[in-house]
Amino acid sequence: MPTENDVELELRDLRMLQVMLSEGSLTRAAALLDTTQPTLSKALARLRAHFDDPLLVRDGQIMRPTPKGAAILTPLRNLLRAADSLADPQAAPFDPRSSHRQFRLLISDVGMLRFLPPLMARLAELGPRLELEARSLDARSFEAKLASGEADLALGAYAKAPCDLRRQHLYTDGYLSVVRRGHPRRRRVARLPEFCAAQHILITASETGHAAHAMAQQAIESAIASDRVLLRLPSFVAAALVAAETDGIATLPANLVLAIGERLQLASFRPPIAMPPIAVAQYWHERYHRDPGHRWLRQVCFDLFAKRA
Repeated sequence: MPTENDVELELRDLRMLQVMLSEGSLTRAAALLDTTQPTLSKALARLRAHFDDPLLVRDGQIMRPTPKGAAILTPLRNLLRAADSLADPQAAPFDPRSSHRQFRLLISDVGMLRFLPPLMARLAELGPRLELEARSLDARSFEAKLASGEADLALGAYAKAPCDLRRQHLYTDGYLSVVRRGHPRRRRVARLPEFCAAQHILITASETGHAAHAMAQQAIESAIASDRVLLRLPSFVAAALVAAETDGIATLPANLVLAIGERLQLASFRPPIAMPPIAVAQYWHERYHRDPGHRWLRQVCFDLFAKRA
């Protein structure tokens, strides 16, 4: 019969397998699990022998699950959720005033401006000993970071968010275009011909920044000629700063313009082309859905941002 340590070892191996299958990279899996690649390699060898299947095979720079590896991922997640619930069936109530817990958020540069100041103020009021850490978003791995507990919440617009993550809609944002207040054609650039003829600062969508911006980027590039692009860059905040010092137009999320437009002396207008809405939500993993502290944080975020939008 397996000993208690054997059972724990098997659960640990299965947790490693879940992250390896989700990430497709031993390097990223080791970083998320705070372990080493040799440790993961040894666990993978044991699991391959147990399942009589390679589970993951190398394809260029990444590792892809075999059909059997892909098939067991969902049952594996369900098993680990059940194990977690058995480990702590009746968690103690969360008291923010006495807790020293550190909460970790995954957010973009816009999110850091939009969410952090009011959230920090609210935590200081409700839980003065609580700590908050913001981490940059990488849409390619944020599910694994939420699953492993490396992050508690992801806040923002993630068009390709995995369907098995929990989510709660906060608000829908739109776009505003901005120019510096001294722009020579400030009063005319809101018209379609002038807008298309002007120079533009384009924010490029990427998995490590604003993946949900891809449709908006395509809409702008379809409306203007390629020689009308003054600059391409990956940051909305940096684009706003460049617009404040040049004659370029930057098209930004409306909430960002409301937050920093006045300080940068920017004039704003609705872009004369159709732009997609920005659906902003908070995302978390099923493993932490019932955790009292996690539930408290989600409610604080919902009260702050769903009502402020």
